[in-house]
Amino acid sequence: MVALARRWLGTPYHHQASLRGVGCDCLGLVRGVWRDLYGPEPEAPPPYTPDWGEAEGAEALRDAGRRHLAEIALEAAGAGDVLLFRWRAGVPAKHCAILSGAGRMIHAYDGHAVVESGLPQAWARRAAYAFRFPDRPGPAPRGSRISA
Repeated sequence: MVALARRWLGTPYHHQASLRGVGCDCLGLVRGVWRDLYGPEPEAPPPYTPDWGEAEGAEALRDAGRRHLAEIALEAAGAGDVLLFRWRAGVPAKHCAILSGAGRMIHAYDGHAVVESGLPQAWARRAAYAFRFPDRPGPAPRGSRISA
């Protein structure tokens, strides 16, 4: 999972896109890794605006994760697992990343290409859900958890 996600590093940020080397957003990165692993995506995401989480109030990202990934406890998340983040209490999760190692993640966000970066406490405390790609063995290898 991590090796596949790293192939997306440097892909420019582009809202709603999912084309390695051309453009993607955070969901587009996860969708692209899914395609690399399994082939066609199980469903097409509906159009969404950058503020969709606040505007809709529904946990659309979490619900899609539950339909297609295996939900796991946050403390069990490790390299290759997907984290969903909420920006503040009471709002739906609307950002996702793929963990790449202890305290590290790969993600795309507005104004940046896909990057591998640290997972600082400011981000870690906003993690709301964790998912594992289907048929992936667990638990993650020692030392690859959400925080060191």
